[in-house]
Amino acid sequence: MSTTHSTDSELCKNEKDVSNESVKLESGVTSHDPVLERSAIRAIDWRLMPIFALVYSFSLIVRMNISSAYTAGMSADLQLSIDNRYSIINCMYLMPFLFLQLPGNLVLRRLGVRNMLAFVVFGEGICVLGMGFARSWGWLVLCRVLEGAFECVILSSMLFLMSTWYKRYEVHKRVAIFLQISITAGGLSPLFGYALNQMDGVGNYAGWRWIFIIEGLLMVVLSTTTYLLIPEFPDRNTFLTVEQTEAVLKRIDEDRGDAMPDEITYQKIKRHMGDWKIWCYGLIFLFYALPGYGQNFFLPIILKGMGWSTKAALLLSVLPFLPSLPICIILSHYSDKLKHRGSFIIGGTVVCSIGLALTAFAKENSVRYLGIFLMNAGNGSTVPAMIAYSMNNVVTHSKRSVVSAITLSCSSVGGVIASVTFRAADYPRYIPGLSVTMGCQLMVVVVVIPLTYHLYNQNKLSREGKLAEPLEGVPGFQYTL
Repeated sequence: MSTTHSTDSELCKNEKDVSNESVKLESGVTSHDPVLERSAIRAIDWRLMPIFALVYSFSLIVRMNISSAYTAGMSADLQLSIDNRYSIINCMYLMPFLFLQLPGNLVLRRLGVRNMLAFVVFGEGICVLGMGFARSWGWLVLCRVLEGAFECVILSSMLFLMSTWYKRYEVHKRVAIFLQISITAGGLSPLFGYALNQMDGVGNYAGWRWIFIIEGLLMVVLSTTTYLLIPEFPDRNTFLTVEQTEAVLKRIDEDRGDAMPDEITYQKIKRHMGDWKIWCYGLIFLFYALPGYGQNFFLPIILKGMGWSTKAALLLSVLPFLPSLPICIILSHYSDKLKHRGSFIIGGTVVCSIGLALTAFAKENSVRYLGIFLMNAGNGSTVPAMIAYSMNNVVTHSKRSVVSAITLSCSSVGGVIASVTFRAADYPRYIPGLSVTMGCQLMVVVVVIPLTYHLYNQNKLSREGKLAEPLEGVPGFQYTL
C-alpha cells in the first residue's frame, strides 16, 4: 500500500515539475502586461471560436439529419419501422463513442490537432455521403457506425484543446458561446432537410437521399478549412507572437500550474481513471444526455405524431433550439463571475424536467410543443456548465484528456438509452422514453448535490491545512463548486 502511495506521489511531483518548468520563460516576460494579455486573448478567441463553432455545427447538422430523412420518406423506402430498426441504427451509431474518445484524446498531441481533426471531418463527410446511396437498412447501419467512429473524437478534442488555452473561470462563457452557436445551427438541420428534400426526383434520387449527399459533400469540403484554421496546443501555436505565447503560458500556470503538457503514460491514465470524481462527472453527463439525443433523433417524428405534416414537422423542429442561445450566454456569464457551477446545473435540470413533463403528459399539442422549448432551454443552456464543472476541477493535460473523453463517452451511454427507450411501438407520444428521461434528470440532482458538498468540504480542509497533500497536487488549488 505504501509503495502505491509513494508511486502516486512521485507521479504528482513529476507532473507538477513539468508544469513548473513552463514559467521559466526565455523572453523576459516576468510581470503582467494587461495590454499584451488582452491582445493575446482576443487573438485566441477569434482563432478558436469561429472554426470550432463551424466544425461542430456541421457535425451536429449531419448527426441530426437522420430524423429529417426518416420523416421525409427514408422510413418507407428502407422499411425502418420494422422491429425498431430506426432505434437500432441510432444505437449502433453511438457504439464508437463509448470506446474511441479516450484513445482519440490520448493520441491528439502526437498526431497533431490539425491533422487529426481534418481527417475525422473528411471521414465523417464520406460516411454521410454514403448514406445517400443506401439501398438497405444494413448499409445504413454500416455507414452510421463509421460516421460515429469519425465524429466521436471531434467534440472531446475541441474541449480538451480549449481547456488548455484559457484560465478556469474564462472557460464556461466560451464553451457556452461555441456550443450554443453550434447547437442552434444544428437545430437548423430540419430546415436544411426540408430544403434539400425539395430536390426529390432530381437524378432519380428521392429527396431524403439528397439530404445525405449534399451535407456529406459539404463536410468533405469543410475538412480543408479545418486543416487550414484549427490551431495547435498553446506551446505549439504559430498564430501568436512569442511574447503573447509566453504571456498565455504564464497566466495558465498562475491559474492552475499546467501550462506545459505532461507526458502521457499508462500509469497516469490508470491513476486518473481511478479518481471516483471523474466517474461522477461522467454520470452527470450520462443522465443529462438523454433530452439532447432524444431531440436529435426523434424531434421531427414526435412533432409529426402531434398531427403536423412532414413540412410543418421539419420547420417546427427548428424553433425550440433558438431561445437557449441567449439564455445560455447570460447564465455562463454569471456562472464565471460567481465562480460557481452546481446551482446552474440543478436549475437547468428543473426547467428541462418541467418541459419533459409537459411534452409527455399535456393534452393540448400546443402545450406539448411549449414543453419542447423548455426542455431545450434547460438542457442546452446547462451543458456548458457541466463541461466547465468537470474541466475546472482537474489539473495536467493528461488528466484533462481523460476527463473530456470519459464524460463524453458516458454521455453516449445516455444516447444509447434514448435510442432504446424511444421505441417505434410508442409512437406518437413516446411516453416511456420521455418518462425515463425525466427520471434521469432527477439523478443529475442526486449526483450533483453530494459531489458539490464533497468538493466544498475538501476546499475547507485544504484551507485549514488538514490534508496530507494539496488538492490535485497543486498548492493553493481550490475546487470549483
